[in-house]
Amino acid sequence: MHYILISFSHHNTTLEIREKLALNDDESLSHCLKNITEHSSVNEAMIVSTCNRLEVLASVQNVLEATEFIFLILAGHAGIAMQELEGRADVFEDQGAMHHLFNVASSLDSMVVGETQIVGQLKDAFKFASEHGYCDSKISRAMHYALKCAAEVRNSSSISSKPVSIASVAVSKVKSKFSTIEDKKALIIGAGEMSRLCAKHLTSAGCECVIMNRTLQKAQEIADECGEGVSVAPFDELAKSVNEFDFIFTATGAPDSIIKSDMVKACSFERHWFDMAIPRDIDDSSISGLHIYRIDDLKDIVNENLALREEEAKLCYSIIGKYTQEFFEWLQSLSIEPVIKEIYKKAMLCAQEETQRVMDKGYIPKEYEAQALKMNEQVLKRFLHDATKRMREASHDLDADTLMNAMHYICEQDNNKGNN
Repeated sequence: MHYILISFSHHNTTLEIREKLALNDDESLSHCLKNITEHSSVNEAMIVSTCNRLEVLASVQNVLEATEFIFLILAGHAGIAMQELEGRADVFEDQGAMHHLFNVASSLDSMVVGETQIVGQLKDAFKFASEHGYCDSKISRAMHYALKCAAEVRNSSSISSKPVSIASVAVSKVKSKFSTIEDKKALIIGAGEMSRLCAKHLTSAGCECVIMNRTLQKAQEIADECGEGVSVAPFDELAKSVNEFDFIFTATGAPDSIIKSDMVKACSFERHWFDMAIPRDIDDSSISGLHIYRIDDLKDIVNENLALREEEAKLCYSIIGKYTQEFFEWLQSLSIEPVIKEIYKKAMLCAQEETQRVMDKGYIPKEYEAQALKMNEQVLKRFLHDATKRMREASHDLDADTLMNAMHYICEQDNNKGNN
């Protein structure tokens, strides 16, 4: 059994390709996972699809066959040539796959290092795959270690001491353009975590906010949470309202753009719109005084963020390395236990057979049969104790496959002798 992880992110893939790869609804996500797990080489799979990345984690029997098949499925979904995807993706195997997964969970691979949303996104992706039967114990083990690693990174470093997100970076960009935003108005479209964070950051800077969402109740919940300075408006007023705000922040899961080019009119004031959705919520526009920022346009602030956290990141990478090694040592120990159990089973069978033999020969009185069996078992257990202890210790070596193969061979030979 092997792990593979195929990664498309802001590091290796353009916004346009990430849009085509995105799996933003349960139906398309389930369809993709179903197709992937139907292949004979794939045991389990889960997919993380966010505004900045698409990650496919799978437990597989044959790495090459499974990897090629997953690329084939993704190419069909995105309508992109398979060779194009293979040329862009980062593909990780076994230790590399776990190291990358732990890296992602700890937010060191995020556009905004230290952002706090990725753990929740990983949990949601795992929950979806698990509840729909696409993954089980193999990916569960990996996710258990990934979340433990992320927790230690947060607790042992200050990388998340000032929680940041794409939303906070977008608001920072706005604040860098004006001496104050207390006299400005912002329209926030969507009612997810990104919208909630935007509303909190903007209102704390004195900006008036209006929230729109297709479900008005969800927008109202955010407004109630943020308090004074935040109101709601019906989504069907979008076309009328879109040209009335200094700032627009969008983060919906809509399959197509919601702000069409023909809705945008020229205004007498400068406007800054932030499209934080994949696929994009806002059509391109060349109207004077309108600045549209996409996810990938926020990299200047992101790079400053990364530089400030560089020293903390070194500590975090050492934690990730430790967890990666511990995970594979643990997997090896799981593999050795069935072998040890089989050795003890065979030994106890030999003790019973030898006890029966001496009883049949009359070497020991019948009333001492139980004591004789116990003695034989204790002798074998004492003999095996040190040997199996060394086997467990050797299993922590990441190159312990030779030992495992030898023990399987010995046990199989014993079985064959027993059958002859």
